[in-house]
Amino acid sequence: MAGLNKVMLIGRIGKDPDTYVFDNGNKKISFTLATSERYRDKDKSDWIEQTEWHNIAGYGYLAEKTFAKGDMVYVEGKIKTRKYTDKEQNTRYFTEIVADKINILLRKSADSGSYGSGSTPQPPEQQQQPIPDTPDVADTPEDDLPF
Repeated sequence: MAGLNKVMLIGRIGKDPDTYVFDNGNKKISFTLATSERYRDKDKSDWIEQTEWHNIAGYGYLAEKTFAKGDMVYVEGKIKTRKYTDKEQNTRYFTEIVADKINILLRKSADSGSYGSGSTPQPPEQQQQPIPDTPDVADTPEDDLPF
């Protein structure tokens, strides 16, 4: 049976993407993507946010798209690890997500610092609302459960 190598990420672009043009005219775009998750510490008193950084590469038509630092994007692709030798003749490995699909979910305007989806601006009250704290199910008395 064949294996499965599939990655789906939603996060923010960490810096403006780099675009490379190869000798044959093909293009590559590369950028870093930050994904974050929140959870409560073991005492359930504080929220902890953990951020992971991913190297993203896109080829062909994906390199024609316009992305910028701060944009929230959906990336779908596969994990690839490349092996190379550095200047000191040390073997190095570089792991990246080779994207099949990159969709902009929320674009950050460079001039105003505000966010909007595509070309349609969002009303200010919908731009960046904090996620409300929800009680853990374990903290809810059984009498209060709706089932």
